[in-house]
Amino acid sequence: METVDLQVADGAATILLNRPDVLNAWNRRFGEDLLEAVQTVADDDDVRAVLIRGAGRAFSSGADLRDIADRDVTPEGHPNVRKTLVERYHPIITGIRRMPKPVAAAVHGPAVGIGCSLALCCDLILASESAYFLLAFVNIGLVPDGGSSVFVPSRAGFARAMEMAMLGERVPAARALEWGLINRVVADEAFETEAESLLERLAKGPTRSYAGTKRQLNNWLYGRMDEQLELEADIQQEMAATGDFVEGVTAFAQKRRAGFQGA
Repeated sequence: METVDLQVADGAATILLNRPDVLNAWNRRFGEDLLEAVQTVADDDDVRAVLIRGAGRAFSSGADLRDIADRDVTPEGHPNVRKTLVERYHPIITGIRRMPKPVAAAVHGPAVGIGCSLALCCDLILASESAYFLLAFVNIGLVPDGGSSVFVPSRAGFARAMEMAMLGERVPAARALEWGLINRVVADEAFETEAESLLERLAKGPTRSYAGTKRQLNNWLYGRMDEQLELEADIQQEMAATGDFVEGVTAFAQKRRAGFQGA
């Protein structure tokens, strides 16, 4: 794997998102590597707990919008975001949710877009004080994907899900904790120690009990997750064919405010 590092020791696995020069943004290779890492730890009976974290200054800044040449294209010439979601991103999300072992996210810096979705699909979320969470999709004319239309309302409720999805504003770690979006916030200087301590605790815990708890909560909260992921992909493909999406990406590349026309 070129863009993700996987380390396993004493029943504990760490998946390190490792594109620090672009704040761990997702391109094709990144998605493939992350999927391989998730499947590897899921299938390894020696792994009893997993921690996902980012290298450098961020957890993940979301999709790499500059990597246009790396995308699939529909016959109409639009980015085939549905294929990317269904073939690469959805198996990562469902793989984490259905993995019969605990998966924690250690978030520092930005967790944006699909990077935010990745963090929120984990069982436990530990954040540094300087971390923030952002559903930035609306800022380029898109809609939430990667399961965030499932995970945000299930964690924080409808009103806050609408606020995050429609306003596209940063939610600092302290507010995310207040909202119930995440589990714990620690001082930046204590973040490394706390993340390792959490992983060690989970790796030494009752693995089958953790798996049973996940099955219970998945059944209650995420029984329609596959259906919702399909809906996200369908609507996102609609958005990728709009003029507002083109304007949003262009404005992002030009570092200016987008002038959306509602079409």
